[in-house]
Amino acid sequence: MTSRMRVRHSSRYEYDAPVTASFNETRLTPLVLPWQNPLETLLNVDADGQAASWQHAYSDYWGTWVRAFEVQAPHSSLNVEAVSLVEVNDAWRPKPDLEMSWDSVRADSVYQRFGEYLTQTARTEPNEELSAIAVEVGSELAPHQAALALCNRVRETVTYVPGSTGVNTSATQSWEAGTGVCQDYAHIVVGALRHIGLPARYVSGYMHPDQNAALGEPVKGESHAWVQWWLGEWIGHDPTNDSPISERHVLVGTGRDYTDAPPIKGLVAGSATSELSVSVEITRLA
Repeated sequence: MTSRMRVRHSSRYEYDAPVTASFNETRLTPLVLPWQNPLETLLNVDADGQAASWQHAYSDYWGTWVRAFEVQAPHSSLNVEAVSLVEVNDAWRPKPDLEMSWDSVRADSVYQRFGEYLTQTARTEPNEELSAIAVEVGSELAPHQAALALCNRVRETVTYVPGSTGVNTSATQSWEAGTGVCQDYAHIVVGALRHIGLPARYVSGYMHPDQNAALGEPVKGESHAWVQWWLGEWIGHDPTNDSPISERHVLVGTGRDYTDAPPIKGLVAGSATSELSVSVEITRLA
């Protein structure tokens, strides 16, 4: 199936005292992929009525599109709005190589190519319980089926509770608490897959949350995270919903974990603290 969606992601920073300058990197632009075509992308910056002093766009080490900007004037608030119009054609999405064996996945050539996606980070490192589950599943099933089974196991074990974790929560902390949000599900699955030798990476983006919404109807959304594992191609799956990636998903960035693909990060000149509010609106147009 094919869809066309407009995504509006707004971030507002309120500072408790004026800052003299600020620098930010945004990772909010959908990637150009065989199955995904961004038709329009726009980044608006408003700092107390002032535009950014400069903007620069580039592709980072992981292939994510970054737009960096700086405000070189005092300001007490900062509004960042990214608007994208993107088409997704699910028919062009890569298919897994179901014949690929564990011996093929664990070959030296695969490690040399994808070593960074086989190495654990502080966010993805599984505890002993999860490691044992991953080994058991991997010993019984072929790579793709094992990955799907682990996604299902995580979905059954961890309860989705908004606000139960933060951006610094690790896979182990979420697993042991039994609660989490989308980035936790992604970190847990990525860590489990890496533990049994399957290259896996974290994916950031958006998912239209209401498949029954009318065309042209704006729907409240949020940033989303899922996983990809490598079986001849990068194959995506949404562990939060335990569902395949579909025309409702918009891919923005990839990396080893959340650290490599945050929607926005930056720094300010000054000692002020800030309060952040975020809103995401997704409208299906076709």
